[in-house]
Amino acid sequence: MKSGYIAGIIMKAFSVAIFLLLFMDQTANGRSDKTTVIKTLGANILLPCWNTAMNVTPSFTRWMQNGQVIIGRNHSIILTPSSEGHLTIMYNQSLYINGLALSDEGIYLCDSLPHDNNTQTSLTLQIVSGPCNGITDIHPATTLSNGTLIVHRGSTVLFNCSSWSYPSQRLSWGFQGVASRNDSLTAGSGSWLDFRIEDIQPTAQGNYICRAQNSVSQKEVGWSKELLVYYSPEKHPECQWKIGKDPSHVQFNCSWFGGYPSPTLLWGEKHQVPSNQGNQLAGQLMESEVTDHLVVNLNRSLLFEGQTLKCDGHHPMISTEDEKFCSFTLKSPYPEGEPLVTALEGTNITLTCKESSSLPPALTTWQRTAQQEDVVPSPKYVLSRQGPTFTLTIVNITKQDEGLYFCRSENPLMVRELEIYLTVKTSSQYTGAIIGIFLAILIVGSGIVIAKTVYSSRDRICLGNGFERMEEDREDVLSLVESDEEVFPEAVPRLPPLSLTNGPNTTTLVQIHRISSNDHEDEEMVEHPLQLEHTDMEELVTF
Repeated sequence: MKSGYIAGIIMKAFSVAIFLLLFMDQTANGRSDKTTVIKTLGANILLPCWNTAMNVTPSFTRWMQNGQVIIGRNHSIILTPSSEGHLTIMYNQSLYINGLALSDEGIYLCDSLPHDNNTQTSLTLQIVSGPCNGITDIHPATTLSNGTLIVHRGSTVLFNCSSWSYPSQRLSWGFQGVASRNDSLTAGSGSWLDFRIEDIQPTAQGNYICRAQNSVSQKEVGWSKELLVYYSPEKHPECQWKIGKDPSHVQFNCSWFGGYPSPTLLWGEKHQVPSNQGNQLAGQLMESEVTDHLVVNLNRSLLFEGQTLKCDGHHPMISTEDEKFCSFTLKSPYPEGEPLVTALEGTNITLTCKESSSLPPALTTWQRTAQQEDVVPSPKYVLSRQGPTFTLTIVNITKQDEGLYFCRSENPLMVRELEIYLTVKTSSQYTGAIIGIFLAILIVGSGIVIAKTVYSSRDRICLGNGFERMEEDREDVLSLVESDEEVFPEAVPRLPPLSLTNGPNTTTLVQIHRISSNDHEDEEMVEHPLQLEHTDMEELVTF
């Protein structure tokens, strides 16, 4: 019995050997139509077998990959079992591959017995994978909490994109700006692609997209990065003010334009307060907001003389040490001018008031009378302003215009007034003044004439014992000697008095001589009384 069992096995093995020889022969001589099947790495696939004879149940099936038998099946006995379930020949001769690997790629051929030589077909299995594992790198850049990248205007920025794809891929960089336009920046094949932008500007702000496309499956994947270009304002913040309809209220404006993103503005109060170590800077925050224009409204109760208001500006592109701010110190108004003014009736007069110290600038108006009525521009009252100077011109002044006038200056700190009293005088008052001035001039002029006369006759007054002797001795003439040379009385001998009697009057003899001066080059004729030479007598004058 055992010998019969062994003989049966041998017969079956012999039949299988003959079947394989016939199968290989038919394969070598049969026609093959190639078909390509593309499948993703890791997927499952079922490859059909088309060379089975119509309406015939095959007795044996085998599959080959790249000319090598990878699996076969006797529909009653499985000759080559699948490797851990990776390959399986189904009952309809199809080949089931579980979890495609790169090693499964190749040309597959199916054959079965009995078979149809005219329908033998090969399949080309193409494995594809990716694109995947994409990486985009933009540097130097700072990443925000939401993943957005920021760069500084004017810097050089590098862009790099990498991806894995099988068997090959095409990479490209695209840009989508704020105007929703799509621009292609660069493209190429390979595992990575990069480019750079030098001196980047705000127009380069937007979404940068790296796209990878599998060259076989045409599958495309993209990775996007939002890039913002930050830049700070070039100037300092600007502080301004605006007085409301009620001068006791003021609106302070702080503007800092020209940056991206919007800065943070802070309105605050800064003032010096005493402390144990000296004065320290203290303050109070009034308003803060992320904006390029911040407004704060204050009334008179919150303001005081010498108070400093400050607007600080902060921007992500400016370090905290580099402070940007604007400030001003509040000052109350102080109008200045002449408090007393006099005008002649019938003329025009201009009252002047100057106010330049207030901050914010004060509103200056003119008022009149003790009731402080507002002066309204009219042909009678002409109001004008030139810089900090305010003028009120009163035309054709009358006595009714006399009285108090007020230059009133008001800013959010306080109100101050300059009182001007206008005195109006008639023409008769001026006539008396003119006559008084004339008499004063006449008296002064007479004094000058008398003094000049006395001075010119001083020699006669001194030698003739006053004005009375001048009348008596008017016929006597004395000649005085003026000389730069000092004369000593002892050096000049005196003549004895010589009198000539001629009626009731006497005649005095006087010798006139020349004295040379050592300090002058030219000789001068000098007359001197009572100093006579004892020798030469040049002239004898008889009166």
